[in-house]
Amino acid sequence: MFDDYYMQQRLDDDGDFLPLLSIEEEEGENPNEQFPETLPLLALKNTVLFPGIVIPITVGRDKSIKAINQAHNNDRLVAVLSQRDSEVEEPGVEDLFRVGTIARILKLLRMPDGTTTAILQGRRRFELEDLITDEPYMLANVRTLEYEPVTDPMEFEALISSVLERAQQIIELSPNIPSEANVMLKNIQNHSFLLNFIASNLSAKVGIKQELLREDNLQEKGQALLKQLNSELQLLELKDQIENKVRVDIEKQQRDYFLNQQLKTIQEELGQNPQEEEINNMAKRAKDKDWPEAVAKTFDKEINRLRRMNPQVAEFSIQLTYLELLLDLPWEEFTQDNFDLKKVKKVLDEDHFGLEKVKDRILEHLAVLKLKGDMKAPILCLVGPPGVGKTSLGRSIARAIQRKFVRMSLGGLHDESEIRGHRKTYIGAMPGRIVQSLKRAGSSNPVFILDEIDKVGKDFRGDPSSALLEVLDPEQNGTFYDNYLELEYDLSKVMFIATANSLNTIQPALLDRMEIIQVSGYSTEEKIEIAKRHLIPEQRKEHGLKANQVKLGKRTLEAIIETYTRESGVRSLNRQIAGVMRNVARKVAMEEEYEVSVKPEHLNGMLGPSRFDKDRYAT
Repeated sequence: MFDDYYMQQRLDDDGDFLPLLSIEEEEGENPNEQFPETLPLLALKNTVLFPGIVIPITVGRDKSIKAINQAHNNDRLVAVLSQRDSEVEEPGVEDLFRVGTIARILKLLRMPDGTTTAILQGRRRFELEDLITDEPYMLANVRTLEYEPVTDPMEFEALISSVLERAQQIIELSPNIPSEANVMLKNIQNHSFLLNFIASNLSAKVGIKQELLREDNLQEKGQALLKQLNSELQLLELKDQIENKVRVDIEKQQRDYFLNQQLKTIQEELGQNPQEEEINNMAKRAKDKDWPEAVAKTFDKEINRLRRMNPQVAEFSIQLTYLELLLDLPWEEFTQDNFDLKKVKKVLDEDHFGLEKVKDRILEHLAVLKLKGDMKAPILCLVGPPGVGKTSLGRSIARAIQRKFVRMSLGGLHDESEIRGHRKTYIGAMPGRIVQSLKRAGSSNPVFILDEIDKVGKDFRGDPSSALLEVLDPEQNGTFYDNYLELEYDLSKVMFIATANSLNTIQPALLDRMEIIQVSGYSTEEKIEIAKRHLIPEQRKEHGLKANQVKLGKRTLEAIIETYTRESGVRSLNRQIAGVMRNVARKVAMEEEYEVSVKPEHLNGMLGPSRFDKDRYAT
């Protein structure tokens, strides 16, 4: 806005510039000035001329040149209309707006390049009535327009004040507008000219400016102009905020750089170098590591490369992270196995009631491993419905043989790099989740649960199932290659146990590498025992209740199992028991009277109506 404010000046007949504001009566439209009814028409592209405003235009079209010359030779008056579409090269009367401005030609200049420049000053608004002729230039009958009288002078004064304030704020925020434009605005006394002057310099489309020109009511015109000014001001404020933020960020980066340089100089003077100390600490840790020779060579090579790097470059932190991973991984670090199968059987019986065939098969598997002395045995895959305890079986095995326990969920996994890792050349590269899990476990022989292996996906990012073939093949996983490590890692000592709900969606090649153990559901009697031994004590503790505050008998548990659940496992049963505990906890907290022993007839009030009818289901 106001980028061309210096053009808003008046020229005398000798071509000298005179201040437009020096003659007050010429600021606005002079109601006593007479204009002919027939005038040459001049079409403007991408601009709208307002009364009282001076603009320079370059005249290039034949009809426009003839019209401007004819007007200059006669009374110097021309009717100016804006084009609806600036792409039209030879506009007809239908391509022009109906309301325009009668302009006086202040000066006609022949430029050295052969073009003609006309200095126009808007004088009075008009409406096009009809076109008389189209050749050799457009000649039309026009009717001059007057503004409607202001009905509420006080409100209009307040409106003008708001418009002026917004315009001044825009001038202050815009770096391209000289501060002298503010002085110019304050010197304008004529309200209609002030509105025209600001509207002419709006950063708005031609259609919006045309609507402002067409408005006969000054108050409505002021309101519309104020709305446009507010939009422009908001845009400038947002732009200013963004530029300030960018400026602050750049200044902070420069400040951090200089401070780091100063800190580096001070540390050198004191004989201190944190980066060098960190590198030396890593080298010291490496001496104590018992890792393969290939890993040791790689570490020595990469740490020497790190010493040569500038700590300020981004690659320094990437290299540092890589070396820290090499140090943190449990190369050749194993926990001592305890293959006391009697103890294992005892732990499995404590943690899981029933599942006798499954536990026997696990004991057979562990017995083979004990006698054979290595892990080159088929990978176990526990298959069964949800809630039957497949994952907890793996946790019990880890506790029984005193190994670390790691669980990795494969449900919804689509990206192969989640298994094999990303290459270090990628931004934000990370090792695969297999390597990350081993780092977290701190042992190279944990019990590793691969949960929901039947729900692995496949898309354009690769096939994770194919990547798992190497992980779960005892003949190959001794040399598992991670893309981030760029080294082979021995997974042969890891006890992998996969879990699945169904075998139908598992890749056949992957299924061939696993030994399937079917984990069937529990009978009602087994569920009752599981609830007594595990679920009730856990839920009672979770809800802050004591053993003497709530009791669930066999009949009550049987009623919950048969009328509120339909499942092979005990997950839903656990939720229903939790519902009973919540109900009792509320009564205890509110000091209400209740029966400690929950009976089957109490369940309707605690858990709602029964969901299943045993007799109807059985038929």
